[in-house]
Amino acid sequence: MSYAVKEAYPTLQGEGARSGRAAVLLRFAGCNLWSGREADRLSAICRFCDTDFVGLDGPGGGRFETAGALARHVADVWRAAMGASDHPAATPYLVCTGGEPLLQLDPPLVAALKRAGFEIAVETNGTIAAPGGVDWLCVSPKGAAALALQGGDELKLVYPQAEPEAQPERFAELAFQHFFLQPLDEGDPARNAAHAAAAARYCQAHPQWRLSLQTHKILGLR
Repeated sequence: MSYAVKEAYPTLQGEGARSGRAAVLLRFAGCNLWSGREADRLSAICRFCDTDFVGLDGPGGGRFETAGALARHVADVWRAAMGASDHPAATPYLVCTGGEPLLQLDPPLVAALKRAGFEIAVETNGTIAAPGGVDWLCVSPKGAAALALQGGDELKLVYPQAEPEAQPERFAELAFQHFFLQPLDEGDPARNAAHAAAAARYCQAHPQWRLSLQTHKILGLR
């Protein structure tokens, strides 16, 4: 299969348990919970997405006809930005996201990325089974969407969500190592502050959960 990539660029992991780690972010185009078109937002399963995952026009984006071609592209992004030859102890780290990365991340691509030396993290809405070989699996449930992934390394729940099926209590017994609440970003500072305060209160009352902030936004990183 070919792979449709919105963008691939160097950054720091901005959220969750591995926040602050140097990484290449590989954003696949397309999602199964929203088309990416504003006209479809209110009828989508996920109505609060703040990410542009439509098209191939982002930095490092494009269509890659083979798994090997995409793996080489990602490796080039890492080497160009991270100076990997100067840091031989640093394991190249890749964060696969979207949209929904598991629409495209398949066993041949995982194998090609492993051959290129990458540790592979995936940030997914959890509605599609993951291929083997993923090193770090982060599931971020959206609305009432049914979860195909009931366990992993990290569950990161955007909070608050209106749907009863998207409340933290639904997920507390699942087989994840880390549980995070991430305040909903609506683009309005006052509303965002209220969401952050609500998430902090919930974490204080339910210490199984930890607060995740989007540090890349705070720092002005992509």
